[in-house]
Amino acid sequence: MADVTSSAGSSPRYQPYVPADSSMKEFTLRALLIGLIMSVVLGAANAYLGLKAGMTIAATYPAAVIGMALLRIMKGSILEENFARTVGSIGESVAAGAIFTIPAFYIAGIWTEFATTGHYLESTAIMLAGGVLGIMFVALLRRVMVEDVELPFPESVAASEIHKAGRSGGTGAKFLFSAMGLGALIQSLGQFKFFATTWEKWISFSKAAINLRGSGTPAAEGGMLLSSPGVSPAYIGVGYIIGPKLASLNFSGGLLAWGLFVPIITYFLAPSLLPTLVPQGGTADEGTWVALATNVWRYIVRPMAIGGMLVSAAFTLFRMRKSLLTGIRRSIGDVKKAATGEHVTIRTEKDLSFQWIMGGILASAVATFFIYNYFSGNVVAALVATIVMIIAGFFFAAVSGYLVGIIGSSNNPISGLTLSTLLVAALLMVALGMSGQTGIAAVLGVAAVVCVSSAVAGEMLQDLKVGHILGGTPWRMQIGDLIGVALAASVMFLPLVVLHQGDILSGGTGFGGKNLSAPQASLMALLSQGIVGGQMAWPLIIVGMLLGIGFILMQVKSPMLVCVGMYLPLETTFAIFIGGVIKGIVERVNEKKQHNAAQKARVENIGVLLAAGLIAGEALVGLLFATLAFTETPLFSIFEHPSFYISLLVFALIAYVLIQIPIKNAGKPDEPAPPSAVM
Repeated sequence: MADVTSSAGSSPRYQPYVPADSSMKEFTLRALLIGLIMSVVLGAANAYLGLKAGMTIAATYPAAVIGMALLRIMKGSILEENFARTVGSIGESVAAGAIFTIPAFYIAGIWTEFATTGHYLESTAIMLAGGVLGIMFVALLRRVMVEDVELPFPESVAASEIHKAGRSGGTGAKFLFSAMGLGALIQSLGQFKFFATTWEKWISFSKAAINLRGSGTPAAEGGMLLSSPGVSPAYIGVGYIIGPKLASLNFSGGLLAWGLFVPIITYFLAPSLLPTLVPQGGTADEGTWVALATNVWRYIVRPMAIGGMLVSAAFTLFRMRKSLLTGIRRSIGDVKKAATGEHVTIRTEKDLSFQWIMGGILASAVATFFIYNYFSGNVVAALVATIVMIIAGFFFAAVSGYLVGIIGSSNNPISGLTLSTLLVAALLMVALGMSGQTGIAAVLGVAAVVCVSSAVAGEMLQDLKVGHILGGTPWRMQIGDLIGVALAASVMFLPLVVLHQGDILSGGTGFGGKNLSAPQASLMALLSQGIVGGQMAWPLIIVGMLLGIGFILMQVKSPMLVCVGMYLPLETTFAIFIGGVIKGIVERVNEKKQHNAAQKARVENIGVLLAAGLIAGEALVGLLFATLAFTETPLFSIFEHPSFYISLLVFALIAYVLIQIPIKNAGKPDEPAPPSAVM
C-alpha cells in the first residue's frame, strides 16, 4: 500500500508521487498546445478505426509517451506531462461518442446528405454538449471513484507507471520500456501476419451434411463455435493488473454467451435461417455456420446483455449510493467552508467549484433542450428528453467510471451503455406520440449526447486517477479537458466527412457500407427504427434484465462485469482471462516460495510495470498501423495463411515474461519493501 498520513480528526490520506504542497509547473501553454494537437490527431485516428472495425484504441498510452518525450526535451515537469496526456487523450473519447452515433443519422435516412454545414453544426453541438456534461458529472464523482480501493484502475496505474518510469530512468524504466518493446513487436508481427491473431473452429453437433432444399429433416441443426484468446499483449496486461477474480468474472460472461446461449439459439433457429444464407440446393459450410452464430450473438445475445447491463447498472449505483451521496455532500460542504474561510481544500483534492459544476450542467441542459427541440419540433418532448438525458447522463457517467475502474477505458462498453439510453429514449418518444423520421431523429439525438457524455466521463475519470497517483491538480485537469473537448467537438466532424465522401468517390456507399460498416452506428439506427416503428424485440431485453436479477440473487460480485463479458467479443474476454490466470500463477509462486511482504511488493510492482509496458507498446503500434491504414499504405504479409501454433509460442513468451521476471527480481527477504505501484 502507498504511504499515508493522518492527523487528529482526519482520516488517512494517500500520498501522491508529487506532494500536495508542491508548486511544480502544471498548467502551461506548451503542455496545453501539445495536448490539443494530440487530442485532434489521436481522435481522428480512432474515428477511422471505429468506423472500420467498431473499436477504438485507448489514447492514454500514446498521449503519455508522446507528451513525455516532447516535454522532456523542453525540460518540462511530470505534472506538465500528466496535464498534456489528460488533454491529449480526451479527443479519443469524443471520437468514440461521435462514431457510435453521428453516422446513424445518415444510415437511418435522417440525413440524405452527410457533408453539409447544418449537419456540421448539429454534430458539433451534440459532441460539445455531451462532452461538457461528462466532465461536469465526473467532477462530482471524482472523489468517490478515485478513492475507492475496490477499483483497481488498471490502465490508470499503467499510465502513471509510464510517467514515473520516465522520470526515474532506473530499474523500473528498464522493465517498463523493455515490455513496451515486446508489446510493440508482437503487435507488429501480428499485423504483418507472422502468426494468426485469432483461431476459431466450428464444431457441428453432427458430421452429416445438411441438404437445405432436400426432403426430410436436416441431419444437424447447430453446433458450437470454438475460439481462442486474441493474441493481444494489451488485453493480457489488463487481465494481469485486474487479477484472476475480476478476469474470471469477465470471462464467465463470454462463456455464457458463446458456450450456452449462442449454441442453443443457433440450434433452434438454424432450420429457418440457414436457407436465407445458402443458395438453393446448396449446403451450409463452416463459414455459413460461423456467420449464423456471429449474427445470433450480435442481434440476440447482445440485446440480452444490454438488458443485464441495465439491471446491473442500477444495482451498482444502489450499492454506491452512500458513497455517491457522501461525495456530493463533501463537494457542497467544501464550497460552504471555502466561502466562510473555514477550510481550504488541498491542491490535489480541489475540483472545479460546485457553482461552476452546476452552471456547466445547466448550460449543457439548455443547449441539449434546443438540440432536441430542433430534431423533434416538439417543446414538450424536448423538455422531457432533456430531463431524462440529465438523469441518464449522470447514471451512465457513474457506471462508465465504475467500469473504467475495473477493466479500463479500452474495454469500456460505451456502445452498450448508449444502446441502453437509446431504449429508454425511444420508449419516451413513442409514449409522447413521436413517430416517423422525426421520432427517430429525436431518439438518436438523446443517445448521441449521452454516448459522448459517457465516453468522456470514463476517459476523464481514468486520467483523474492517474493525476491522483502522480499528484496532479483535479481542477486544472478538468479545465484542460474542457478546452480539449471544445476543440475536438469542433473538428471531429471533418475526418468523418473525409472518410464518408472518400468512400463514395471510390465506388463505395459511405457509412453503413462494406468499407465503412460503422457497426455500432448501424445498430443504433436499426434499433431506433425498430422501436419507433414498433418492431423491437423487447423479450430479449426483458430476458437480459431477468438474467441480471438472477446474477444479483446469486450474489455475483460484479453482475455488470459478467454482462459486459457477454457483450464483448470472446477473444477479448479470453485474453483478459489469460492475463488473470498468469497473475494467479504469480501469486501461487509467491506463496510456494514463502515470500515475505517486501518480496511480494517487489514482485507486484515489477509485474505491473511489465503489464503496463505490454499495454502501452500495443497501443502505440496500433496507432501507427491505424495511421498507415488511414493513408491506405499497403502492408506486406510474411505468411499468406499464418499459423496459430506460432501464436501459442507468443502466449508462452508473454507468460514467461510476466511470471519469471517478477519472481526472479523478488530480492532478498531482508530488503525493505518498495513503494507500491498501485494505490
